[in-house]
Amino acid sequence: MNKMKMDFLSKKTLSVALLATLPFFALAQKANWQNLDLKTDSTFGISTEKAYKELLKGKKAKPVIVGIIDGGVDFNHEDLKTVLWSNAKEVADNGKDDDKNGYIDDIRGWNFLGSAKGSVNHETLELTRILRRDEAKFGNVDETALAAADLPAFQTYKKMRTEYEEELSEAKSGLIGIKGFKSAIDAVVTKIGKEEPTLADFESFKTENEMEGRIKNMMAAQLQTQSFKEFYDAQIVKGLEYYEGKVNYNLNMEFDPRPELVGDNYADSRERVYGNNDIAGPDASHGSHVAGIVAADRNNELGVKGVADHVLIMGVRAVPDGDERDKDVANAIRYAVDNGAKVLNMSFGKAYSWDKKVVDEAVKYAMSKDVLIVQAAGNDNKDLEVEKSFPDRRYESGGAAGAYIVVGASGWVDDATLKATFSNYGKTTVDVFAPGVKINSTIPGSKYAEFDGTSMASPVVAGLAALIRSYYPKLSAQQVKDIILNSVVKVNHDVNVKVGEEIKSIPFADLSVTGGIVNAFNALKLAEEKK
Repeated sequence: MNKMKMDFLSKKTLSVALLATLPFFALAQKANWQNLDLKTDSTFGISTEKAYKELLKGKKAKPVIVGIIDGGVDFNHEDLKTVLWSNAKEVADNGKDDDKNGYIDDIRGWNFLGSAKGSVNHETLELTRILRRDEAKFGNVDETALAAADLPAFQTYKKMRTEYEEELSEAKSGLIGIKGFKSAIDAVVTKIGKEEPTLADFESFKTENEMEGRIKNMMAAQLQTQSFKEFYDAQIVKGLEYYEGKVNYNLNMEFDPRPELVGDNYADSRERVYGNNDIAGPDASHGSHVAGIVAADRNNELGVKGVADHVLIMGVRAVPDGDERDKDVANAIRYAVDNGAKVLNMSFGKAYSWDKKVVDEAVKYAMSKDVLIVQAAGNDNKDLEVEKSFPDRRYESGGAAGAYIVVGASGWVDDATLKATFSNYGKTTVDVFAPGVKINSTIPGSKYAEFDGTSMASPVVAGLAALIRSYYPKLSAQQVKDIILNSVVKVNHDVNVKVGEEIKSIPFADLSVTGGIVNAFNALKLAEEKK
């Protein structure tokens, strides 16, 4: 599944058995923590504010276009509307393809998940789609009757079928659990007599059974750091949406919104012209949050501060609530590159690939145009040295993309908890780590929210790359990558990593190529030397 779309949800099934174990943060992080400095602020950010204050004051910069390939961007947000890219070659809303690029009225970007009939919201997993495709060939086959040449594909099919059935069973159990939890907590709230009870209300509540006691204790812990509404929306409402989405859409073999809402020839991965100009789509929460981390207006006295101050955000919609499709990702990369993006952020990922070759070709195209790609490592706490994840900078034909950075997520405290519990890692497959826990950023409706995920860490690095490219425009994409990797703050202690059911203490240096956290101050000093 596209885990990055769900990175603000609890990883655990919210069943009754887990009521007493729900996590909460006793130590609050500081506002704008991802941009703070470890020494000055005692917070393991990337020293962005220090860089602006000590290195960039009075320096000239050129705007850099950053392509946000995601689920949608709210172009009317108070903290984003001043930093959005506009296609100067296109006349708005005239129904014509003025710049002759095949995309009508693409003023802010493009949506590869729609048509004149609307836009895709929910989607299946790639696992579901591949099984649906292969069902006709292998669904009722006798293994002993298969030709030798078909056996490897059949074994892969069986493995995927087992994985699918396990995921579906888990999702159904999760849905039952969250519904039970919702019923239990709703019953207590009804007894309290308030729609949004406070900590004091729960503390004074007289329980009548063990279940009510568990809920009271759990809420007493949760409401130390958030309101009841915040808790309920994040854990109950979103949790219910998550599991219903998995059962009804992601793992539903009968569900396929593509023919009606996109209407392309999906068998043709080379097809380029389809979609619509709605860059927000049905749910722009994730993409807007990512965009704000990169470039939320730093000078308007509103909301949050992006990493980069001379950025134009281009929204390219290719990521639904489910797994992105390779064809759309490839076209999104090409669209962004052709329209001038010099940095691309890709906060998405999946376990299987339908047509890796077409994505590889698009990545190679980006490399040929001096574009830097930044990708989130993923939120499954997996070692990417042994687990596959897509997109993958390693080409199917051999070799790998050069100007391409894969990012894991870190927290704000420089101790054994520095690695975010959910973050994927890999000694050669993940390049760097960056802040990705409780990151406050923009969401639709000119609102703000804290999300967790490597989805949040990736735009921190994309923002840093754009910052370097804006102040040092002569540096190539490969040089910018090298500067970012060579200027990290090295972490010389062990961190906690869950391996199976055991928590192990592992050197942070073993989790990525650099063994460190990106740092804007160090990177800009190095860029000054390399310019």
